Amino acid sequence: MTTLLEDLQYRGIVYQMTDEEKINDMLEQEKISLYCGADPTADSLHIGHLVPFLTMRRFQQYGHRPVVLIGGGTGMIGDPSFKADERKLLTEAEVDANVDSIKGQMERIFDFSDDNAAVLVNNKDWLKDISLISFLRDYGKHVGLNYMLSKDAIQSRLETGISYTEFTYTILQAIDFGHLNKEFGVRIQIGGSDQWGNITSGLDLMRRMYGTTNSEGLTIPLITKADGKKFGKTESGNIWLDRKRTSPYEFYQFWLNQRDEDVIKFLKLFTFVEREEIEKLAVSVAEEPHLREAQKRLADEITEFIHGAEGLEEAKKVTDALFSGDIKSLDAVQIKDALKDAPSAEVDGGDNSLVNVLVNAGVSPSRRQAREDIQNGAIYVNGERIQDVNHEITEEDKINGEFTVFRRGKKKYTIVSYK
Repeated sequence: MTTLLEDLQYRGIVYQMTDEEKINDMLEQEKISLYCGADPTADSLHIGHLVPFLTMRRFQQYGHRPVVLIGGGTGMIGDPSFKADERKLLTEAEVDANVDSIKGQMERIFDFSDDNAAVLVNNKDWLKDISLISFLRDYGKHVGLNYMLSKDAIQSRLETGISYTEFTYTILQAIDFGHLNKEFGVRIQIGGSDQWGNITSGLDLMRRMYGTTNSEGLTIPLITKADGKKFGKTESGNIWLDRKRTSPYEFYQFWLNQRDEDVIKFLKLFTFVEREEIEKLAVSVAEEPHLREAQKRLADEITEFIHGAEGLEEAKKVTDALFSGDIKSLDAVQIKDALKDAPSAEVDGGDNSLVNVLVNAGVSPSRRQAREDIQNGAIYVNGERIQDVNHEITEEDKINGEFTVFRRGKKKYTIVSYK
């Protein structure tokens, strides 16, 4: 049977380990607790946060216990790691609201009911009770200034400037590791490659304060695409886990549209699909890429994992409706989500002849072209082909009484609302 560390390495998940041999022995001989954290800088995580938490879920599948930390305390400070500028400070109320929202997303990712049930913690619960004097005497005394200045995350900010607030962040995260080690027996911290300095600071602080703790750290590489570009964003911004920010359809489409050069890598990183099936899909990508079987498997797997079976069903329904042109099978919210990046226009509700609306909305460039488009069968109103140049847009053509979806040709959608 494949060991956990072998599986992680096959999937390209491991970047740095403090001691590979010790970590492997620990994982094979014991059931351990490990942790990973995220600061609630928004009311949702995005896919850039996913791999460390999915990695902890893999640990859970092998019988280990994840301790999931949401940084209600550190989120009020801001991690400076490899950020060009100082973060905008959030209010305590904003941070608390974000914590509550993110908790629900963690319940999608982890099992909180099994024998090795995940534990959800908020570092505000212990950081808020540390006084300034205690912070300086009990913790700051054990942290050398030269040691902190040697950290890449700190050095990268020295030229542009770093406040004392953000400078102390690494100490706060080190306190977290020590607290979780004492209270929950946490032995491993995992995080993205940008967290290496914070993780090793935690190990160093624990050694200085408590002596040996038999704890280790593991980081995950920065996820990039085959063209070298950073993974996780589109032209319209982040791909969020919260459906109010990124609909299941948009989420599904993001994964479905991954390039052949990237899809197998992402199947390894973002799904729990077994190695044997991944290898078969790799053959499909090489020999029959037009079928896009790997992309479909990737989109199905990760969408269902994050949004549930109902979210996947919704995403596929919208996808099928847009492909077939059956717009009327969708509700107004689904249509707006699906076509949020499509051109939109507002027209005067006076002259509602189809030709006039097409020209005023910019769907067709001229009245002559509009008539040709209609006669040639290139114009669709809410998915229905219209070939009558005298057609009038009526209230029945207005979805929810608000807007009409026009399509010119196969894919050029425009959402038109009325004054």
